Amino acid sequence: MTTKTNIEIARILATSRHCALSREQVHRLADALECKKYKKGERLLDENEVCTSLRYIEKGMTRQFYFKYEKDLTEHIAYEGGIVVCLESYLKSEPTKLMIEALENCIVWELPKEAIERFALEDAGLGVWYRKVFEESLIESQIKADTLRFEPAHERYLKLMQLHPEILKRAPLVYIASLLQMSPETLSRVRSAALNG
Repeated sequence: MTTKTNIEIARILATSRHCALSREQVHRLADALECKKYKKGERLLDENEVCTSLRYIEKGMTRQFYFKYEKDLTEHIAYEGGIVVCLESYLKSEPTKLMIEALENCIVWELPKEAIERFALEDAGLGVWYRKVFEESLIESQIKADTLRFEPAHERYLKLMQLHPEILKRAPLVYIASLLQMSPETLSRVRSAALNG
């Protein structure tokens, strides 16, 4: 697996959040970034651990999941260009109930909370960037919650196909069904109707 440099990743992070950061600000982000590689099936974060970093996915796919009544439920699937964070654990510095695992071999860049919060206090531009990261995450969570709450199964599938076709191409069907809160049988029917319709 080849990987980009921390400067290249910092530039991507700086531009992908609709926020113009200076060269110096990009270098500050780059200095704090740490590259980690995970094999398929490996956990990036386990239950009862505290989420202490924002994780940017350079390569691969991850899923956030939890157990309820001994059932494995998928909360979120992310891939290249996505930022993964267990928000409640991260913001409250408390152990998480969510776990993050690699669905494929992954290259992930971790940006420690301690470093980015220090930067945000010292530098208004980095503070704005940091806020935008969370705004995007919260908006995405709200869209997902509204979709699950208000839209029928076929609409949920079509929205995922429109917004995140990579998930439908690469993630195991059992996790896609769980993500969309439908049974594998319902997903099969909806998928077939979408392909034939």
